[in-house]
Parts: sequence; C-alpha cells; structure tokens
Amino acid sequence: MNVVGKIESLWRYPVKSMRGEELREAFVGFPGVYGDRLYAFRSSAAPRGFPWLTGREQEAMLLYRPSYRYPERTTQPDNLADAEAMGSGLTPVYGDLSDLMIDVKTPPGELLPIDDPRLVNMLREGLHDRHQLSLFRSHRAMTDCRPVSILSIQTARQLSKELGIDVDKRRFRANLYVDLESGRGFGEDEFVGRTLRIGPKTEIAVVKRDSRCKISTLDPDTAQPNPEVMRQLARDHEGKAGIYGALWWRGPSGRGTRSLCWIEAGFQERVEPNRDSCGPNPYGDPPRSWGARLRVWATRPSHRCRIPTAAASIERYWLPGWSCQDSANHPSHP
Repeated sequence: MNVVGKIESLWRYPVKSMRGEELREAFVGFPGVYGDRLYAFRSSAAPRGFPWLTGREQEAMLLYRPSYRYPERTTQPDNLADAEAMGSGLTPVYGDLSDLMIDVKTPPGELLPIDDPRLVNMLREGLHDRHQLSLFRSHRAMTDCRPVSILSIQTARQLSKELGIDVDKRRFRANLYVDLESGRGFGEDEFVGRTLRIGPKTEIAVVKRDSRCKISTLDPDTAQPNPEVMRQLARDHEGKAGIYGALWWRGPSGRGTRSLCWIEAGFQERVEPNRDSCGPNPYGDPPRSWGARLRVWATRPSHRCRIPTAAASIERYWLPGWSCQDSANHPSHP
C-alpha cells in the first residue's frame, strides 16, 4: 500500500447550490454523504435531464446559508445501531422530514424554513418568468454525477499561482479536501481508475475527473463571477479539477465487507491495530453489517491535538491479481 495523503477537511451541502458546511464527522454510504444535497429547487425552465435551479442561473444562491434544525440528528441514520444488530447487512433507514428539516439564512439575514414560499420568491428575483420553482427533497445526495467529490488543496494552490489570485478551494464544492503527500497540483488525477482507502475500512473507487462549469467561477463569499478561472481550467487542464468517487467493497480478496462508513475530521484518540496491516483487517475482524466506524485525523489548528498530526492517511492500492487496467473495471456503485 502507498500512503498518498490525508484529509484536510470534510464538507456537505444541505441544499443544492447553496453554501456548504464544514463537518467534524459524517455518515457516508452508497448514496453519498448523509445530509448532502438532500434538498434542491426544481425549475420549469431547466432541461428534463437536469431540472434544478443552481448558481449557474441564480448566482446569489451561493450566499444563502442552510443549516439543519436538529444537527444532532443528521450525523447518522436513526436506526443504524438496530440495523447493525440484526447482523445481515441491512441498509439503515434515513431520517424523515421532521429530522432533516432545514432553515435557511438569506443574504439580508432573515431565517426562513426551507419550505417557506417567501424563499422561493427570493430565489426567483432577477430570473425570467419562465422559471417556476418548486422544492424537491430526496433521501440520497442529489449530486451532479457521483456520490463523493474530492479535491486536493494543492490543486487550488496551483490555480492560484497560474491566475495570480487567491483561488478559494470552496469554489469547487467538494466533499473531501485532501492534502497530498506528493505536493503536486492536480495530483489527484492519477487516482482515476484506482481505489483510495481512507482509514482502515472506507474504500472509494475513483471513477472520473470532475468536469467544471460556471459554479467554479463564483466567489463563495460574494458570488461574483471570475470567468478567468474557467478559462484557465480549459486552457491547461481540459476544463477539469478534482475527481469523482463511489463507495465500493473489496471483492475477491475477501478481507473487507460491504460497508457504510464513518468519516471523522478532527483529532481523536488513536486505536492501535492488533494485526499486521498487510494481512486481515488490522482493526479487528470486519463486521457483518454495513456499519463500520473509522476515524480520520486532520491537521487543523482549530482542534486540540491529542495524537501525531499525520496519524491518518489515504492509501492507494490494487487488489491481488488485478492490474492497473483491471482495476478500472472493478465493481462500483455510482
């Protein structure tokens, strides 16, 4: 196995195209990060294949700040422990509307429930009359392409150098921002067709590079566009920045388990492995259920450091007997 980096920060976006929130922990399953993009606004003017109102049409959406009314209920499915206890790999039931209710702080500072008609009226301001909006809610993340998006902080830094301005990583609205051991901008591109392991159990199949659009040109704090960001990506990087991934299971090696996993950013007490890391799972025999807890440590100065800062890592690996070409065709769940 090859250590390639560590988690810098973890994010989710409760409402599609509105401001995101940084997390200390999140439940991650095949549908994506729990609580990520569960709400969106349909537009009658949008194409049927992508029916959402986004910052492409209404730039000010990025200035709206959604938050869950009961954040303690959004860290994991309520029946996770009960589903795990049955020991048959049951998928836990995601929370109902009352558990996952959202309030939105508007740019003027007013706090409105996500289903308040006044919010729809505010989002329609400046749009053509053909944009008739309606609220839509899903139990899975309504991402554009794949459940998990990843961007290295080195990529944001390289774009800053190329453009001569500060390119905020938040322009790219990733779930995982990673700090690469290589230190190279766009170094995450080499993971496409391979698998990233985060901690002892979580495995993400990297399926493609992330094609960018107008959203990346918008300043996350002002919503002001800078078309040069997209022009630079098109000139030197094929219009792409970051990578898309999907959770999957280990397959033919038999060492792992299908799993829904915890990802925690921040400092926790380290659990020492009880086996060789190249053999069976070093943190004990894999559970029969889909619930698996792991911890990821990030070097963030705002948290109290209780362990060495580099205690957690992202590992790149291939299954025994699989070539790099074979690994591009392993089972995944987009």
